[in-house]
Amino acid sequence: MAKRVGMEVALAVAEAVGQCNIDMAAVYPITPQSHIGEHLSDLVADGKIDAEFVTVESEHSAISAIIGASGTGARVYTATSSQGLMLMHEILPIASAMRLPLVMGIANRAVSGPLNILNDHSDIMPQRDCGWISLFVENGQEAIDLSIQSFKIAEHKDVNLPICVNIDGFQLTHMVEPVEFPDQELVNKFLPPRESFATLHPSKPVTMGAFAMSDYFTEILKAKNEALKSSKKIILEVWEEWAKMFGRTYKPVETYKADDAELLVLTMGSMGETAEMAIDELQAQGASVGLVKLRLWRPFPFAEIKEVLMKAKRVLVTDRAVSFGGPGGPVCGEVKAALYNESHKPVIYSSIIGLGGRDVTVADFTGMINRVIKGEANVDTYEFWGVRE
Repeated sequence: MAKRVGMEVALAVAEAVGQCNIDMAAVYPITPQSHIGEHLSDLVADGKIDAEFVTVESEHSAISAIIGASGTGARVYTATSSQGLMLMHEILPIASAMRLPLVMGIANRAVSGPLNILNDHSDIMPQRDCGWISLFVENGQEAIDLSIQSFKIAEHKDVNLPICVNIDGFQLTHMVEPVEFPDQELVNKFLPPRESFATLHPSKPVTMGAFAMSDYFTEILKAKNEALKSSKKIILEVWEEWAKMFGRTYKPVETYKADDAELLVLTMGSMGETAEMAIDELQAQGASVGLVKLRLWRPFPFAEIKEVLMKAKRVLVTDRAVSFGGPGGPVCGEVKAALYNESHKPVIYSSIIGLGGRDVTVADFTGMINRVIKGEANVDTYEFWGVRE
């Protein structure tokens, strides 16, 4: 029977990972991720899950350790944040090239400098081209569900790719929310033991991650890219299976009161629930506005984005990171690329919000939206919302 409790989201993520019958975890502490690793180590130390928890000296070592364990056929997990993710950067494309089904929780946090320990998406955005599947959650329940789903997606025989679950630091990780843990027997049914394509073992030596000259390198990277794009089919299948077993539905692009809306606002992560309240307020005033939530960041859901956004006249894309010297926000750049060849595409506005943990309130969302409605927003460039002059 499902267990309903009030729990800090970071602890709930660790509990959910514990339900997945992992074999090994290696996590180095860093704010605001630390509670995930600490609670997971407690679960192992207390004998509540049968797994090894490896104490490492850095995030670089953590990702390296789970790569080695995954190569032996183990089900593995790690978690990190901000500078820790940046320290892992050297290894991330290696994990995807070796087609290892790692799962990593990321408590998203601003990267230095200046030093900041609060939430935005500037840690994950530099990693977007590392070949990992990347998901964003909106609340604690989604953090539980997607953490469990990720093992099944990553380990599928037609995927075999690492996957990261992005959970906004502090704004989600340290919040106490009502959550539901699925019954362990159902989790076991949903997530069977891992079956590896190839494993490292002394009795049957194999090579993983070998050197490749230029006559093979391009083909290898193309194969990785095709695998990442093809993983979308499996992601959708896993989400459909989850909905049938547990009653909660997930889609690459989700909407809120967006039917026939002339203006759509796009968010990613925990800001979606705040934006919902702004949509309610503005619709009550007669505004034709709706909300679009991007859940699947990689592989990017081009078809679903087109299907939803092409119905609107205007689109306001909010980003929680900056592509310095580029188009503004990374998400807005992707949206513009997705709609580039469409002849009657909507006008797209870009707003950079919530950097370094700055609050974005319902009033902020209504303010941004009203600027677009009144024609005051600048369509030729991006705006940093709420910047003090």
